[in-house]
Amino acid sequence: MGRISQPRRIVLAVFDGVESLDVTGPAQVFSAASRLLGRSGRGYTVELVGAGPAPVHCAGGVRLLADSAFADSDGEGVDTLVVPGGLRIRPDGVEAVVDPEVLTWVARVAPRVRRVVSVCAGAHTLAAAGLLAGRRATTHWATAEALAERHADVTVDADAVYVRADPVWTGAGVSAGIDMSLALVADDHGRRHALSTAKWMVMYLQRPGDQSQFSAPLKRQSTARADIAELLAWIDAHLAERLTVPALAARMRLGERQFARVFVRETGSTPAAYLDAQRVHAARRMLQDTDLTLAAVGTRRGFGSVHSFHRAFKRHTSVTPQTYRRHFTSTAAPDPAVTPQETENP
Repeated sequence: MGRISQPRRIVLAVFDGVESLDVTGPAQVFSAASRLLGRSGRGYTVELVGAGPAPVHCAGGVRLLADSAFADSDGEGVDTLVVPGGLRIRPDGVEAVVDPEVLTWVARVAPRVRRVVSVCAGAHTLAAAGLLAGRRATTHWATAEALAERHADVTVDADAVYVRADPVWTGAGVSAGIDMSLALVADDHGRRHALSTAKWMVMYLQRPGDQSQFSAPLKRQSTARADIAELLAWIDAHLAERLTVPALAARMRLGERQFARVFVRETGSTPAAYLDAQRVHAARRMLQDTDLTLAAVGTRRGFGSVHSFHRAFKRHTSVTPQTYRRHFTSTAAPDPAVTPQETENP
């Protein structure tokens, strides 16, 4: 977390076809964070850079005016460069927009800034500029496969909300830019200020970067079977209970094999994998929002022991629950119920 006396300059590239929320979402987060800091001078300034003085036509029909032109911006004094995304929907699928002028400008100025950020399909521009080589990155789920195919030197995480690979951050589709921007505010000014900013914007703080782009409610809405959707909602409300395949199958009045086939077809995962993922997701929120011991969190989220909780949590997030809590909670204290050996080697 940096301590500076001057506002950090945030510069966002804009171009015809850009997704408007990719621009206005981060801009609103940085603006709100700056306003809440008051006259300390430690906030942000937000600028738009485009091809010229003509209005930029966003994908949704909104028009934006850039503050300056690419030709006049060399990156001097810029703290964070943000590259929003653009998506074209074609008969054969979704295509990421890589604007040639944006690409040329990003490649030129990126070495001069402290931090480079992409939102949504903006990751394709960063990859084309060579900024993601050897790094893990994410993008909008609809263009993740294309990003991986065109840039074999990039490790694409198609499911993450955002990925930090300093000095580059990449965010998933559209609204994920807000989650990532809150994480950037937390990195600059601490989690407490990011919380204040989220509260000002009347929203939950943020989805953790490693959370799936597809929330549990969205998964429930995506299934064509109302009975499966109802079962998923019931599961999410009873995670602390012992939920077995026989019990779930009986609840749906199906045989176990038929239930397992239907569940995989409708959700894309086995019942056991779904339970595991949802319990870890719920545990993450509890780790962020409470000071309960790890044992208590694991029990309340349906894990049989602190060891099984550790194993599942690390399998899904690549870190231990204790490490996760330290990262996402500024006042996290050592958990008295867990020994150092258990924390580091679950």
